[in-house]
Amino acid sequence: VIQQALKRREQGEPVAYIIGSRSFWNLDLAVTPAVLIPRPDTELLVEWGVERIRRADLDRCLDLGTGSGAIALAIKAECPACAVTAVDRSTDALAVAQANGKSCQLQVTWLEGDWFEGLLGQRWPLILSNPPYVRDEDPNLHRGDLPAEPREALAAGPDGLKDLKHLIATAPDFLEAEGYLLLEHGWDQAAAVRALLLTAGFTNIETRRDLAGHERVTGGCLDHG
Repeated sequence: VIQQALKRREQGEPVAYIIGSRSFWNLDLAVTPAVLIPRPDTELLVEWGVERIRRADLDRCLDLGTGSGAIALAIKAECPACAVTAVDRSTDALAVAQANGKSCQLQVTWLEGDWFEGLLGQRWPLILSNPPYVRDEDPNLHRGDLPAEPREALAAGPDGLKDLKHLIATAPDFLEAEGYLLLEHGWDQAAAVRALLLTAGFTNIETRRDLAGHERVTGGCLDHG
């Protein structure tokens, strides 16, 4: 078994896929090649989400592009009274997320859909997402673990902003008044994301830095006025 695992690693398969799990937040999550491997940077998005939920005593939130369910489950673990809905367009990814929900004994509503597809008429006080944000031609897509991970969960057009633009433009139709949208993005995309949020009518726009000091998560409050 060890020899087989070593051979898989030599062929470039990520350790998380070989052992079938990855620790995120305080959870042990199953991961397969159908989902991105959860990364510590994304815990910053969870921290901010939990802060918003506790500060405003929010009862609901929406996680878009949930993948392994890492963000949704971490928030549910920290805020049990908050009803969490998580969406992904990949049937295989949702199966992984649902299995993680069961193993962690955390209740999340899992929905299959392309971003906001199927959610018309619903509004949330908080929407979070770690969408694809890597440029299609970024050489990093061919380095480290990335070649083994689902490309559709990584690459987002020539500038890496395709999905971020869609989320920011569409979110106002699904946010409550003074609702917050929080987004993870690339280390060099914060200024572009802030400009997009401003154009879409968001206020209180803020960017937070990851442990390496990079601008990693940007969010804002929807001004319905």
